[in-house]
Amino acid sequence: MENNFDVIIIGGSYAGLSAGMSLGRSLRKVLIIDSGKPCNQQTPYSHNFLTQDGKTPKEISEIAKDQVSKYETVHFQEGKVMKTFKNSGSFEVETDNGEKFSAKKIILASGVKDQIPDIEGFAECWGISVIHCPYCHGYEVKDKKTGILSNGDLAFEFSKLVFNLSKDLTLFTNGESTLDEEQSEKFNQNKINIVEDEIKEIVHEKGQIQKVILEDGSEKELEALYAKIPFEQNIDTGDLQLELTEHGFIKIDHFHKTSTEGVFACGDNTTMMRSVANAVAQGNFTGAIINKELSDEGF
Repeated sequence: MENNFDVIIIGGSYAGLSAGMSLGRSLRKVLIIDSGKPCNQQTPYSHNFLTQDGKTPKEISEIAKDQVSKYETVHFQEGKVMKTFKNSGSFEVETDNGEKFSAKKIILASGVKDQIPDIEGFAECWGISVIHCPYCHGYEVKDKKTGILSNGDLAFEFSKLVFNLSKDLTLFTNGESTLDEEQSEKFNQNKINIVEDEIKEIVHEKGQIQKVILEDGSEKELEALYAKIPFEQNIDTGDLQLELTEHGFIKIDHFHKTSTEGVFACGDNTTMMRSVANAVAQGNFTGAIINKELSDEGF
């Protein structure tokens, strides 16, 4: 395999594969570099994606990679990108095994890394019954005993979505509540219990939550727990001097261009709307925009 490409895509999950297909169909020479460690590897089923509803994330990605592989100008490289820097008119990427590749454009489809809280049982349930998205998982846990692990304005806004799916709802602020008086009264009106004591442990059976145990020793039975947890970018954005939003996402414009010319981003690293369908749509659009740029430059 040669080392020079039109486009290098960092991240070979849904957004990266979708961008790769868009560019492959436009005869662009593309390299997709992926470490093979998706953030949803524990998630048993993917939902809210037309034609793929109910399939496992792995099934969807395997079908996608097989289809993208049929385009002869698209190549794959397993590995983790360690360095990315800009030369005059091109970019150079170095992987963890020391291989170097160059390209005219870069797509960051590298996703994010969730910061799992130090709560016993949380990691084992993450993506199974401790979940992040009512659009991805909410229908399957509708009307069940449900908790939300969050606080402040984020908890207030998020609770509106979850309350639509389950009225048996408890908010765990995991410390002193930062809800204002008006927000707290709204929770009271809707009979949503607010628990400020910290969660010590999540009791589960093979990732299916049964109850939470609080620091004071009390217990609360649950069947699902939504958690809004912090994250970090999967790639060192400082290498490319990328600007981030106030929430920690890569800042992009309407054409998925980042603050660095020639670098684009799509998928979970750019938006709080983390879903397979959204990642596929973003990747497809980003690939088309880059092909337009390359066509303009080469005409």
